[in-house]
Amino acid sequence: MYTGFKHLHSYSAYLVLLLLLLSVIVFLAKAAQKKSFTGGDKRLALITITLVHLQLVFGLVLYFISPVVKTALKSGEVMSDSINRFYAVEHISVMILAVVLVTIGYSKAKRSNEPAKKFRTLSVFYIIGLLLALSRIPWDAWIG
Repeated sequence: MYTGFKHLHSYSAYLVLLLLLLSVIVFLAKAAQKKSFTGGDKRLALITITLVHLQLVFGLVLYFISPVVKTALKSGEVMSDSINRFYAVEHISVMILAVVLVTIGYSKAKRSNEPAKKFRTLSVFYIIGLLLALSRIPWDAWIG
């Protein structure tokens, strides 16, 4: 079960990162061109946030079944060991923060009536979420 979730979480991260990047590019381009906010834009934002939340669910399941995290938490020295701290504290905390920011951006944009403001809000919050996620990916251990 652990290996399956590890692979699912790792491989789906590619899709989530790609979709966040694509969303940012599309929304920035449309904001610059002063385009109207279409149903396709709404779908792109919704699909992106849905996959971001799904990735969080995969990650939370993995966090609670991971032998790496269990060992790190049992050692009693989580904060003094950079690898244990990364997996037990930093990765999950920053990823949750990234998901929260993406969600806030989506919610704020949904309430706005101005297309330019929708695009800017989505772009800013999605960029911050993407950068936070990129900062806490375990690049040396990432499967793929």
